[in-house]
Amino acid sequence: MKKVYTPLIERDIRSLKAGDEVALDGVIYTARDLAHQEMAKAIRQKRKLPVSLRNQIIYYCGPTPAQERRAIGSCGPTTGSRMDAFTVDLLKRGLKGMIGKGGRSPEVRRAIKKYRAVYFLAIGGCGALLSTRVKKAGVVAYKRFGPEAIYKLQVEDFPLIVGIDSQGRDIFRGRRNK
Repeated sequence: MKKVYTPLIERDIRSLKAGDEVALDGVIYTARDLAHQEMAKAIRQKRKLPVSLRNQIIYYCGPTPAQERRAIGSCGPTTGSRMDAFTVDLLKRGLKGMIGKGGRSPEVRRAIKKYRAVYFLAIGGCGALLSTRVKKAGVVAYKRFGPEAIYKLQVEDFPLIVGIDSQGRDIFRGRRNK
């Protein structure tokens, strides 16, 4: 298992290969459909995004409320392809990583390669377990969206698999996303 830290740096991104198992430490941001739509609107209107995406990771997740003595409730991944319409614009603005589940479109795979980013997979159905790896959590933007707000998470040993690496290699290719 490879240890990876945020913010992501070029050397670490290049070292990751599709299929690698990763333990992630650092800050990641959650964002689902509503937050992505709002960020896309900000980009269209040439407004500043609510968080800097440079060298950051977005986790496609809508966490549940924190339980006693936990930073956050269940925080499992949502399907990455639901964010495909927004991904290229965010990569252009410096986003270097995404976490979700499932495959991505050919356009997103090409953009990951072009912008030297990485798409990580989190195991679906493990939201309660993943929440134990979140040490701090708080809403940083779009609070009105509830669980679809943007949360800043501090994670330790967050278990991931590289789904698409910076060379465009995709573990789903051959079965899907041809």
